[in-house]
Amino acid sequence: MQRQIVEIETDDQKPKHFVFVLLNDFTLLTFSSAIESLRLANLMSGKTLYTWSLFGEGGKTARCSTGIDFQLDNDLVEVKRDDTIFVCAGANVQKNTSQAILNWLRRESRRGAKIGGVCTGAYILAKAGLLEGKKATIHWENQDSFTEEFEDIELTKSVFVVDGNRFTTAGGTASIDLMLQNIATDFGEELANSVADQLIYSAIRTDQDTQRLSIPSRIGVRHPKLSSVIQIMEKNIEDPISPSILAQEVGMSTRQLERLFRRYLNRSPKRYYMELRLQKARNLLMQTDMSVINVALACGFTSPSHFSKCYRSHYNTTPYRERGAQTARLSI
Repeated sequence: MQRQIVEIETDDQKPKHFVFVLLNDFTLLTFSSAIESLRLANLMSGKTLYTWSLFGEGGKTARCSTGIDFQLDNDLVEVKRDDTIFVCAGANVQKNTSQAILNWLRRESRRGAKIGGVCTGAYILAKAGLLEGKKATIHWENQDSFTEEFEDIELTKSVFVVDGNRFTTAGGTASIDLMLQNIATDFGEELANSVADQLIYSAIRTDQDTQRLSIPSRIGVRHPKLSSVIQIMEKNIEDPISPSILAQEVGMSTRQLERLFRRYLNRSPKRYYMELRLQKARNLLMQTDMSVINVALACGFTSPSHFSKCYRSHYNTTPYRERGAQTARLSI
């Protein structure tokens, strides 16, 4: 079957060029989602609307999340003024963020480049000082650590954010949504929709969509009062609220709240709240350099010994050993 070409008026303009900066451990899905969207825009239009190149420190190779090495086109050299820089990162972003990368991004920013970060790329932009006064997003798993380190940056839970000449995505397939918006802005909705059809991507998201499932979808329960209580818990990790006050907030007794949690989640409100706090603590231990004591305080534990006891009971290891194991993994 012959493919239907989308007619695009380009007035013989030069292709728009993307510079993908690959850090070691970059998330393959995020990168491939972005570059495939550009490739399909060219295919569906029958024209070279977009070109791209791969940059990275050293200019040789970068290894992605699946262990595959990618050949780079260039070192961190000067880009053209109209190029768009796409910083692709993933796991171990702190370890893989070098001073050379930060200095290069600052220099290109001063030259007026449009710069974005995908997956954990927002961390690198923030570290370089490029998100000051901007809204941003990052993968939900990294939001706690990001907020602790860059508390003045307005972090959202959107799948992607475009704020002036800065853009960030939450990772995963969010790169598709961002690229579809770019394609629609550059060459029209018809081409963007054709690219989405080729990707079999039927639910295009905007910057108004959040990256995580709603609480009812996440816990598999559609009970408005239960969802409200969990939402309150998630917003009050550092200063936990007692079950009696939580119950009052949704207009029920403490006993009713206990029964609600037992029925739908097979645990008490206190236990569920503790698990939320410990999950945040683990994220901070794995992703930041915060001391164990400060992690404990950030998660509502006033006593380090109590924190350690609860952590060991839940994860079968102590916070100190967790931090030590993470440090060992990063040093390999």
